[in-house]
Amino acid sequence: MQAKKGDAVSVHYTGRLEDGSVFDSSVSRSPLSFTLGDGNMIKGFDAAVYGMVIGDKKTVTIPAVEAYGERRQDMMIDVPLTQVPPDITPEVGLQLVLQGGGGQPMPVTVVFMDEEKITLDANHELAGKDLIFDIELVGIN
Repeated sequence: MQAKKGDAVSVHYTGRLEDGSVFDSSVSRSPLSFTLGDGNMIKGFDAAVYGMVIGDKKTVTIPAVEAYGERRQDMMIDVPLTQVPPDITPEVGLQLVLQGGGGQPMPVTVVFMDEEKITLDANHELAGKDLIFDIELVGIN
C-alpha cells in the first residue's frame, strides 16, 4: 500500500544540512506521525513521503523554498534600546519570544546591536538552507 494524501503516516528521519551536520532526528525516539497533505509538514518533506510503502527508505534534498523558505529581510526587526524591557540584557545570540500580530509566539534572535538599537531576526533558523532528509516509512494508518 502506497502512502497517499489523507493517510496518517509514521516515519523515522534524520535531517542534515549540506555540510553534513544533523539538525534533527527521530531515530532515538518515537517516529514522527502526521497526515499527508494536511499542510502541517514542510512542503518538500510531505511530497517526499507520497508513494512510499512501509519499509521504504530514501534520501531527499529539499530546496530552501520548499522547506522553511528563503531568508527574508522583512523579518529583520530593529528595536531602539530605549524600548528593550529593563529586565532583558541584550547580547548577540540571545533568543527571545515576541508576541506576533495574531497573538502567537514569534521566536527571534538578537543578531546585531550598537549603542542605539538591537536587530532581531525572526526568520526560522533553517530559512535559506537546503535540507537533506533520510526518511524511512514505518507505518500507514
